[in-house]
Amino acid sequence: MKTVIRSILLPGLLIVVAGCGVGMGDKFYDYQTPAPPDMDVLMLSQCLVGSFSSEAQAAADPEYHHITLETVRIWPLRDDGVWLYVEQAAAESRDRPYRQRVYHLTRMNELVFSSEIHMLPDDEAMVGAWNDPARFDDLSPEDLTVKEGCAVEIERVNEWTFAGATREGDCPSELHDASYATSEVTITPSWIESWDRGYDEEGTQVWGATKGAYRFVKLER
Repeated sequence: MKTVIRSILLPGLLIVVAGCGVGMGDKFYDYQTPAPPDMDVLMLSQCLVGSFSSEAQAAADPEYHHITLETVRIWPLRDDGVWLYVEQAAAESRDRPYRQRVYHLTRMNELVFSSEIHMLPDDEAMVGAWNDPARFDDLSPEDLTVKEGCAVEIERVNEWTFAGATREGDCPSELHDASYATSEVTITPSWIESWDRGYDEEGTQVWGATKGAYRFVKLER
């Protein structure tokens, strides 16, 4: 019997992943939990998880709306990366979110991570599930629909910052007569900047912020 303990330290947060198993020849079998996820993927997910608000930005610039963003980890025992449920809403109508997605975080290679975007089979049925992630126990990844071409490819900028974007032109969109959409993100332990835009076939922007990214500050949940 042996124990493997690995930890990473975020500001104000110690994440410890421990596993107990039995060695058999050259292999190590863990009978308590699946193998822990990639530590960098886990750190990225911890930056994304939480309650966020763009209230400060909206107060400073009326071109930005007060938006709330809620992210929670789901299916924590899966060993194929980290799965997150994301719910986004205008602050005055949080019970009617305008965007609900599931993100699947994995490592693409030594330097790049992927946040694959999935749609739910029934958005309305999962409103508020960020406050009760056990509601996902009745679903599985096979019930979701992947948004092909819309994965965000993310790189680590420094110890506490990640940044990435979709591949331009790859993510289809029909919102407001758009042809494709782009997403750019910067992720830290205390805030997230996200800039989503839609473009028509001529490359003219038809939806999304025009001045720059929305800044979502992490709140105490």
